[in-house]
Amino acid sequence: MEKEDKVWYEAFLKGDQESFGKLILKYQKRLIYFINQIVKNIDVSEDLAEDVFVYMLIHQKEYDFKFSFQTYLYTIGKSRAINYIKKEKRVIPFMEGQEFEDEEQLEEIVLRKEKSKTVRDAIGLLPVRDQELIYLIDFEKMSYQEVRQVLGKTLPQVKMGIFRARNRLKEVLRKEEQKYEN
Repeated sequence: MEKEDKVWYEAFLKGDQESFGKLILKYQKRLIYFINQIVKNIDVSEDLAEDVFVYMLIHQKEYDFKFSFQTYLYTIGKSRAINYIKKEKRVIPFMEGQEFEDEEQLEEIVLRKEKSKTVRDAIGLLPVRDQELIYLIDFEKMSYQEVRQVLGKTLPQVKMGIFRARNRLKEVLRKEEQKYEN
C-alpha cells in the first residue's frame, strides 16, 4: 500500500492529476475522521482536510519520500487542526463521539457497541496525548516511526508514551468495571 502511494505521488509530480485524485479518494474520509477527533466538528474537519490537499497541490515538492505518504498527510492534518483550535481558543477532548460500525448479527453488534462505548468513554477520560497515541497506533495502525513523525516526538517517547497510555486505559477500565460491580 505504501509503495502504491509513493508511485501515485511520483506520477502526480510528473503531471498526472488523476494519480493525486486516487490519493484523495484513498485518504480523504480517513483524514476527515482523524481531524474530527481533534476539532469535533465535521464541517470544519471536511474544510481542514480539503485545505490539507490544497496545501499538497501548492507545495508538491515538500513531500519527503523516505516517510510514508500517510504520515506526511496526517502531520499536515494535525497541524491544521491544532491551528484551528488555537485560533478558536477551544479545548476539545480527542475521541469524544467516535462511532464503530460492525455488520455481524444484531446481538453481537449490540455487545460490540457496548464494549466499544465503554472503551471509547474510557479513552475519553485519558489525557489528550494518550488519546492521540492510542488512536494513531491502535486504530489507524500507524507504526511507531510514523507516529513519531506525526506527533514530533522521539521514538523512545512514543514507545514509552503508548505503554503508559495503554496502562492508564487499563486502569480506567478497571475502575469503571468496579463501579458496575458495586
